[in-house]
Amino acid sequence: MCRIIIKKSVISLLLVLSNTVFAGNGKVLDCVLEPSMVVELSSQVRGVIENIYVERTDVVKNGQLVANLMSGVEKVSVQLAMDRSKMVVDIKSRKAEQKFRKHTFEQVKELYRKKLASQREYEDAKTSSIVADIELEKAIELKYLAGMELKRTQEILKLRSMHSMIDGVVVDVMKSPGEFVEEQPVMKIAQIDPLFVEVIVPETLMGRVKVGKQLKVNIEIPIAASHLATVSAVDQIIDATSGTFGVRLILPNPDNKIHAGQRCQVVLVDEPLKLNLNKYKNKR
Repeated sequence: MCRIIIKKSVISLLLVLSNTVFAGNGKVLDCVLEPSMVVELSSQVRGVIENIYVERTDVVKNGQLVANLMSGVEKVSVQLAMDRSKMVVDIKSRKAEQKFRKHTFEQVKELYRKKLASQREYEDAKTSSIVADIELEKAIELKYLAGMELKRTQEILKLRSMHSMIDGVVVDVMKSPGEFVEEQPVMKIAQIDPLFVEVIVPETLMGRVKVGKQLKVNIEIPIAASHLATVSAVDQIIDATSGTFGVRLILPNPDNKIHAGQRCQVVLVDEPLKLNLNKYKNKR
């Protein structure tokens, strides 16, 4: 009787272990496809919206102009600074003044050498020549500052424009032309290439999912198909309440054909457990 009970216990243990192995190989987990980035685009400065160039569902590129604020004053400031930066009259007049003062100084210097000019006249001519050099240098520096002022006004004008920071799809437009904006978002843009596959994994599989591993993702929309995604992040902390941890995979979506927001399934293929059954052979 004792031998029969031992045999039954061994057989039950083997069945449980074998079922665990088969369940681990090809375990299917539910997942959700999410955009890899969602940006709520807003203006860097306050103002009234003049134009919005995109609508909901439009595909946008990184750097594309999507909206701008009214900027009449800023445009005039740029034009004024541009005209001022092109002015060369002051430099020309200072060069002429420098040439004249230098020539005068050479004449007075020669007269002073011949004792035909006083010390005072010599010093005045020398000082006038030095001042003319300084005034020319000042005019050149002012022209450089005018160029920098032009760049500053151009940058201020750029603040009135809003450009997409990512390649993506416009999810929502929250403002309209004529509305005043401060810090509120104007539109929401989602990057859907690549997509993030978010999976909740049981704690029993901790350590079996590695970063860089490729897994099969099954989707239903637009057509039922399987795609390969790469594990990019594995949570190192297990949620004590649910006994699970999160895993993120990256799924390429170059043609934007796979829709974000839909549910999916990840086929998690584990390494088979190697059971040492020899220790059970001699048990009776």
